[in-house]
Amino acid sequence: ACGFILFVSFSAEAVMNDANSENKSGAADVAASQHVMVCALQELGSLVQSLNATASPLIQEPSIGLLETVTSVLLHPSMAARLAAAWCLRCVAVALPFQLTPFLDRCAERLNNLKTSPEAVSGYSFAMAALLGGVHQCPLGIPHAKGKCVTCFYYTVALFFCIGPSVVRYHLPKMLLLWRNVFPRSLKELEAEKARGDSFTWQVTLEGRAGALCAMRSFVAHCPELLTEDVIRKLMTPIECAMTMMSHIPSVIKAHGAHLKASAAMVRLRLYDILALLPPKTYEGSFNALLRELVAEFTLTDNSANTTTSLLRSLCHYDDSVLLGSWLQETDHKSIEDQLQPNSASGSGALEHDPSSIYLRIPAGEAVPGPLPLGVSVIDASVALFGVVFPHVSYKHRLQMLDHFAECVKQAKGVRQQAVQLNIFTAVLSALKGLAENKSTLGPEEVRKSALTLVMGALDNPNPILRCAAGEALGRMAQVVGEASFIARMAQYSFDKLKSARDVVSRTGHSLALGCLHRYVGGIGSGQHLKTSVSILLALAQDGTSPEVQTWSLHSLALIVDSSGPMYRGYVEPTLSLVLTLLLTVPPSHTEVHQCLGRCLGAIITTVGPELQGNGATISTIRSSCLVGCAITQDHSDSLVQAAAISCLQQLHMFAPRHVNLSSLVPSLCVHLCSSHLLLRRAAVACLRQLAQREAAEVCEYAMSLAKNAGDKENSGININPFAPGAGSRRDAHSRHQGVNITETGLEGVLFGMLDRETDRKLCSDIHDTLGHMLSSLAVENLSHWLMLCKDVLAASSDMSTAAPLGGGKDEESEKKDEMDDDTMFTTLGEEDKSKPSVAPRWATRVFAADCLCRVIMLCENANKAHFDLALARSARVKNPKNDFLVLHLSDLIRMAFMAATDHSNQLRMAGLQALEDIIKKFALVPEPEFPGHVILEQYQANVGAALRPAFSQDTPSDITAKACQVCSAWIGSGVVSDLNDLRRVHNLLVSSLDKVQAGKGSSSQLYRESATTMEKLAVLKAWAEVYVVAMKIKKEAETKPKRVLKSTEEDEDDFGTVDELPPDSLITLVQPELPALSRLWLAALKDYALLTLPAEFATQLPPDGGAFYTPETIDTARLHYRNSWAPILHAVALWLNSTGFNASESTEETAAAMPNSQKHATAIMLNHTPGTPPAAKSLPEINKDRMHLILGVSIQFLCSPRPEEPVEHVTSCLQALYTLLDSPCARIHIAEDQLLGVELLSVLHRLLLTWDPPSVQLLVTGVVQQIVRAAQDYLQEKRNTLNEDDIEEKENHLALGEGGESGGLVPGKSLVFAAMELLMFILVRHMPHLSSKVSDSPSHIAAKSHLSEESARLVAATVTILSDLPSLCSPAGCMTILPTILFLITRVLKETAVKSADNQVPPPVSAALQGIKTIVTLPTVRTDETQKQWTGLIRSTLASILEYSQPEASKPILDEVSILTAIALFLWSASTEIIGVQSLQNGCVNRFKSALNSRDPWVQAKCYQLLLSVFQHTNRALSTPYIHSLAPIMVEKLKAVERSRPNNNLELLAVQEGIKVLETLVALGEEQNRVQLLALLVPTLISYLLNENAFASASTASKDLHEFALQNLMHIGPLYPHAFKTVMGAAPELKTRLETAVRASQASKAKAAARQPPPTVHSTPTIKLKTSFF
Repeated sequence: ACGFILFVSFSAEAVMNDANSENKSGAADVAASQHVMVCALQELGSLVQSLNATASPLIQEPSIGLLETVTSVLLHPSMAARLAAAWCLRCVAVALPFQLTPFLDRCAERLNNLKTSPEAVSGYSFAMAALLGGVHQCPLGIPHAKGKCVTCFYYTVALFFCIGPSVVRYHLPKMLLLWRNVFPRSLKELEAEKARGDSFTWQVTLEGRAGALCAMRSFVAHCPELLTEDVIRKLMTPIECAMTMMSHIPSVIKAHGAHLKASAAMVRLRLYDILALLPPKTYEGSFNALLRELVAEFTLTDNSANTTTSLLRSLCHYDDSVLLGSWLQETDHKSIEDQLQPNSASGSGALEHDPSSIYLRIPAGEAVPGPLPLGVSVIDASVALFGVVFPHVSYKHRLQMLDHFAECVKQAKGVRQQAVQLNIFTAVLSALKGLAENKSTLGPEEVRKSALTLVMGALDNPNPILRCAAGEALGRMAQVVGEASFIARMAQYSFDKLKSARDVVSRTGHSLALGCLHRYVGGIGSGQHLKTSVSILLALAQDGTSPEVQTWSLHSLALIVDSSGPMYRGYVEPTLSLVLTLLLTVPPSHTEVHQCLGRCLGAIITTVGPELQGNGATISTIRSSCLVGCAITQDHSDSLVQAAAISCLQQLHMFAPRHVNLSSLVPSLCVHLCSSHLLLRRAAVACLRQLAQREAAEVCEYAMSLAKNAGDKENSGININPFAPGAGSRRDAHSRHQGVNITETGLEGVLFGMLDRETDRKLCSDIHDTLGHMLSSLAVENLSHWLMLCKDVLAASSDMSTAAPLGGGKDEESEKKDEMDDDTMFTTLGEEDKSKPSVAPRWATRVFAADCLCRVIMLCENANKAHFDLALARSARVKNPKNDFLVLHLSDLIRMAFMAATDHSNQLRMAGLQALEDIIKKFALVPEPEFPGHVILEQYQANVGAALRPAFSQDTPSDITAKACQVCSAWIGSGVVSDLNDLRRVHNLLVSSLDKVQAGKGSSSQLYRESATTMEKLAVLKAWAEVYVVAMKIKKEAETKPKRVLKSTEEDEDDFGTVDELPPDSLITLVQPELPALSRLWLAALKDYALLTLPAEFATQLPPDGGAFYTPETIDTARLHYRNSWAPILHAVALWLNSTGFNASESTEETAAAMPNSQKHATAIMLNHTPGTPPAAKSLPEINKDRMHLILGVSIQFLCSPRPEEPVEHVTSCLQALYTLLDSPCARIHIAEDQLLGVELLSVLHRLLLTWDPPSVQLLVTGVVQQIVRAAQDYLQEKRNTLNEDDIEEKENHLALGEGGESGGLVPGKSLVFAAMELLMFILVRHMPHLSSKVSDSPSHIAAKSHLSEESARLVAATVTILSDLPSLCSPAGCMTILPTILFLITRVLKETAVKSADNQVPPPVSAALQGIKTIVTLPTVRTDETQKQWTGLIRSTLASILEYSQPEASKPILDEVSILTAIALFLWSASTEIIGVQSLQNGCVNRFKSALNSRDPWVQAKCYQLLLSVFQHTNRALSTPYIHSLAPIMVEKLKAVERSRPNNNLELLAVQEGIKVLETLVALGEEQNRVQLLALLVPTLISYLLNENAFASASTASKDLHEFALQNLMHIGPLYPHAFKTVMGAAPELKTRLETAVRASQASKAKAAARQPPPTVHSTPTIKLKTSFF
């Protein structure tokens, strides 16, 4: 870090000195000093940009004065220096976005003050242009007002378009007008202009027009969505004028001197640039003039210099670089290599060549934009435009141009000919590429012929790049012509040439031509030439006299192998043997040949592909040959050959992983990681990435073995720790080669270290992937190690000024922990390193480490529950000390998240807050075993608070504050902290943010775009909404709990209730004071969201000055923020409306009454009222109606089509909001009054279910459906009641109420019942597919019926409940329409789910079905004269089908008889005799009861007795008598038999007791004259249960209980029927004796007990309680 600072100060001083010295010595020094200055400023800019936000202490340090120094250079006399300073400022602003707005203001102010100085105007304009050009790299942007005020000259106008379409939209008409007026409108005006001007005015005019075109180009490039046909038409007017003007410029230059040439070239450059971006159709009319200009441009017609284009390289294929040596540019010293390239202007890019590059977007991978000199840029632009236009030109013109090209080449001589040829070839390649992209053809025979002549001539050109281009052009021609005969002709020509030619040039050119033909036509198109091509190339490759021929022929061979694919399989063996021979015979010094051999080897491996796994003899030979080839290339000294070897091994590993020896490959790759060659490092990492995907553990193991071996050989210098002092500063080759820097952190540590040093994007992305794969496979098994790695990267001191060594600054406690850990910390290094300053890991590496931390947490979540359960983890650790669990590292996790969240770097802060949120969510419920009732996170309150506090400070960027709000709500809502005072710390942060939100739109000093404020405010409201939702949930749970306790304890409800409810209410007490303000803000945010989701055609309805939280310019970015936060806000609003809101109007008095005085004034101001004057308010019902429409509208709009990537929480929040809303009477009336609203909502929910599967969503949907149905029920009931009161006579009217009317028809789309049934049917079939005949008949359906899961059971139950409520919404006729379906479904559900379970539990669907049957059978409204017959039929058939289901069958699972009996009893109990007194049904029911009475299961018997009791007691004797007659005798038999087999357990005892109860009831029901006979059945049975004294002592508990039960019953019956009892006893003396004995024994035992005075014994009741009855 100190090194960085020194360097910065040095460059700043250099700039200072230069700036001072200029004033003393004249212009000669300016030229000399500007280069030093440009270098220093560019380096400084790149440095600050790579440091990003961590550079803020540097920038703000007054003693360095960095910004002042850089700004002073904006006044430098040299334009290059001014541009470099502007660029440097842009870098600073991108690194520190909070500086962007202040910089702009400062520049605008200085520009204004220094209008008179041309340098100042130019310098500050450049600075503003550069700053605005950097806006797109700052996610938070700048305030829109800033964008509007920068239109000082054309460059800044151009720039203004870079800001993006949302701002431009408002100013476009003015700009179009301005552009139209810049150019002469007609030839007349143009002629007048030519006659008037002098040389200076012409220069100014041309520069202005170039600027206008530049602005247009920016507009077209950056605002494509504003380019309507109309706008393009308006743009074309000035562009066409510019084209006309171009043709007249040469005469102007003649008249006024050559110094205008540069300005004219700039106009042409801008014109070509913009035309290349517009669709060619728009300027078809001007093709002729335009093409004349373009061809003249690149054939150098008017240009005496031999300028060549720079595009040829990029138009040739990347793979051909080996022929041109351009791999040199793929190195760490690219900028130097570029300057040594032969084509003109390579590597000489500079900002002053084209000032517009200062604000345009830089191509990826470049640090500083480097536009090429104007001469080259114009030719480049003309070539690019030629490629765009050529496909749209007529064949006649194509022919003319191609002939003209040939002529030009012929005319030129020597060096000029080379230059012209290069340019022409680039243009032809560009045109062919354009044709291929447009899928159009080259043209008729003569056009082809002309093109072919041009191309074939160049295949023999001595310049290799021209030969390369010619080969490429030939391939592309074959592609666009696409005719076999044409391809054959071209191939044949090359074959003949190669057979006869002996010179190197033509052999190389034509061999490449063959390769390119195959490359572009593919294996199938060129299959018939394959044999000849291969044989010729194999022969050429053996020409030992010329390495160049070998290189080109082998390269072509590789292309052919690649493109032919499986068709090449027959030539693999000869090719492979040739490759091996050459590898052994060609001298290693011919590195190009060896590179091409490597390429061929790789292509062969790909061709053989997965076959390489085989064990056949030929395959084994091929495989071993490939491995030998790889081994030879691996040993080559050249890094490029080694890179080729690595990629071959990588291919081999992909196809035949077992045959690649990782134990040798991995260590060699690790050594290459330190290579000084970029390409070799790239290849090594790419290979490691692939290996780590499959075999991460082995890779790490072999890498560690390398470290161990190295450690044994020599102890010094090998353990270069990637984060250790000096690792970053050892950039010299010595350290790269001397050994591999693997320490005990293993390969992972090395890769983390590389992330700090490498700048190549591809390389870094591969390192990220490799580490990601290793993490996924190894992190869970090896937690300590990975957490240690992340911790060391994150813990490295980020403070620039105090770069302390790593070991310091850790507290003792963690030191001890580290000693205990197996993987201790990095070893401290030997003495020699102590002197060097240490370099902390870069911010990007640390952000990656923080992301890794989040991934580790996620991986553990999917691995083992013990990772999130301290007690489990500890016990597992005791069993096996090697076990490691995440929960044991919680303090480290919190510490890492804290370090990241409080860093300088904004990206790292975001990552840290994300990690913190993950930790809170995953560990919130983990209990602390030592303190029951507490959770493990409670001890970290202070850390969480301290990590969040800085994010709420004034100068924090909005995105960080928004993220912190999310973490706050997660923390408060997690329930970790129960103590109010502790919660207040975090809660106060949210309160302070809420005050900021209430401050209104434009109050805070704005540094960022308005949508950043929107993001922050919405995040605050979302956080409050989440907290409120949790608070209300806790409150609701608290309210439901105490009531249960109250009933059973004391009557004094008041104080009991209050004591119990306070603690759970605590969270709501924190939210309550803010609710009046919050509810208003929430409603405002929802209203904004509703407006923003309107389709585009309603754009005119949006308020012109924006909404509560967004401005019209930022509407597009604001939408995203609303999309992230609306769901919790909607839920909160629904809860608020449900609890109080529907009664709260928005008038001032009411809110004032609900608030403390201090807030009254503030509220009044917020509502824009003067305190005390009532507003002209809407009435409460109107307000409520609006709110209902808002919430329902937002919900329906969202639920119609939630995007698949939408988080499921949004869907659940929305459904919960609807459910809560429909809980309130006001909302129920609203939705019931307008039936179509309910229907619409139901169909939307149905659509939602089609796309969203989670059971949680389905359960919530059923909840909402139930609410809608209930609302409709209440409304209908209300209507019926009012009718009853009004008019009792008009019963008919009353009956037709409800859906279906008198006809019974339901209209789909208008009927609520139909919509509900459709949706419910869908859920039922989803969980029980066999309910639908369509599904069960389909071939894909599998007959096996699976057991319903718990969630499915709950869903089915909820569905059945709603189904049974639907008939109450219909008229009698409507009921007849839907009841068959509903009854069918309910009975089928009963049949499918009533399966016997071990614990005799009734599954939820069964109880729901039984309840449904009861609801339907007892429907009050159904029975009218018209429907009576149909109703009877329905009820009978339902009962019949239930009886039929309950026939025992071998195939079915054991039916739960109890549920079926309950259903039968429900019918008997609820329906009238006329309906079900039919003989056949009666017999069926009796048989069911008989089989139950004879059941072996005492539980079934007990339930059967209970149900019979209810049937026997039925008020309608006609119904109960047949059952009494058929079943009573069987019962008496069963109960008498108990004497012989007494009960052994409580269940059996229960059965007997229930049976006796039924008999007693029959006695009571009997008439007086029959009572003696009835008692004669009951009393002997009871007396038979009594035991004599001896038997009593030895009997089981159940048996004793039966004895007691019988005795008590007899004692009870005697007094009830004294006369009959005496008669019975008298008739049987032995009974009397038994009874008397038992009574005496009982009294004796009671007397004994009383003597001992034990506590009074409670009579033991059966321990099993029966389920609730349905009657």
